[in-house]
Amino acid sequence: MRHALVNGSILIDGRFHAGKALLIEGDRIAAILPDADVPADVARRDLGGDRLVPGFIDTQVNGGGGVLFNDAPTVEGIAAIGAAHRRFGTTGFLPTLISDDLSVIRQAVAAVDAAIEAGVPGVLGIHIEGPYLNIERKGIHDGDKIRPLDAEGLEVLSSLKRGRTLVTLAPERTSPDMVRQLVERGVIVAAGHSNGRYEDMIDAVEAGLSGVTHLYNAMSPLGSRKPGIVGAALEQDGVTCGIIVDGHHVSATALKIALRCKPEGTLMLVTDAMPSVGSDADEFMLQGRHILVRDGACTDDAGTLAGSNLDMITAVHNSVAMLDVSIERAIAMASAAPAAFLGLTVETGRIAPGLRADLLQLDAQGAVARSWIGGSY
Repeated sequence: MRHALVNGSILIDGRFHAGKALLIEGDRIAAILPDADVPADVARRDLGGDRLVPGFIDTQVNGGGGVLFNDAPTVEGIAAIGAAHRRFGTTGFLPTLISDDLSVIRQAVAAVDAAIEAGVPGVLGIHIEGPYLNIERKGIHDGDKIRPLDAEGLEVLSSLKRGRTLVTLAPERTSPDMVRQLVERGVIVAAGHSNGRYEDMIDAVEAGLSGVTHLYNAMSPLGSRKPGIVGAALEQDGVTCGIIVDGHHVSATALKIALRCKPEGTLMLVTDAMPSVGSDADEFMLQGRHILVRDGACTDDAGTLAGSNLDMITAVHNSVAMLDVSIERAIAMASAAPAAFLGLTVETGRIAPGLRADLLQLDAQGAVARSWIGGSY
């Protein structure tokens, strides 16, 4: 079935174009053509002059809609999280499991496999954040769950049959050989919750590590004689860094420095969202700890940040306001950059013929008026 989106301003290759129509066939973008050239027999949806942009991809989604993935590693839990975030422009996401027992990781992997097979909208794979971390930089993670990476863990981390698997680990708590084995099995490896040396990070990059989870947070900082994980992340052009632009996790100045250091396309917006996103709840439980949502931040009773209350459209607008980037670049940081990181550029992340029709209609105020995932809304 074909339909066309007309009378909008479409973001194509980094620029908005008026007077263009987007022709959708099934789940794909069939063509971009002048409004006047849309065939008469094709159903039209008038965008009313709104902007049409690629859907956002969030590689770090702990929860949403009142659901925490660790508590609900099920198809139903994943669907509820995805539905909550779709309201804010996320058309592709990785349900994210923070450090937990291997039995829970197995349940989460099986749930993501089943969700993808069942066609739950937006599910691209899984992000397993821990438990192979450095307890010195554990942040909100439960220290009792943290463990060394062994052969059993390797098997579990690489057991997803469908979609992408992203694993966050501390390079100094494993070996380059383990990183290499994960990458060879198709796992995308990122550094995070690490107190490693610069040299540890470089060894891991050479073994295939390609990402950094929430840059600056929970990792060894850039020092004058010890560059640390942050220094390596900023230096290595081939490493993509997730950033949380919520005004709480990282200062705008630090993020602007990262923007100057990193090649375009290697900084991507993430939310690190918790169950409060898309919910009226201002508190929740996280592995036995009380988390309060206050002034836009999620913290435990000791004041430790516990993920975020951020959604992707807010992250995009925050990037424009706080980092002085254009709306076009901010959108690319939420779409094209994560698509490239996940190896999905031939599927999604941009508006171009042949790609999946994962799209957002943004109204005059920049809010998400409508979304399409695979051509469906």
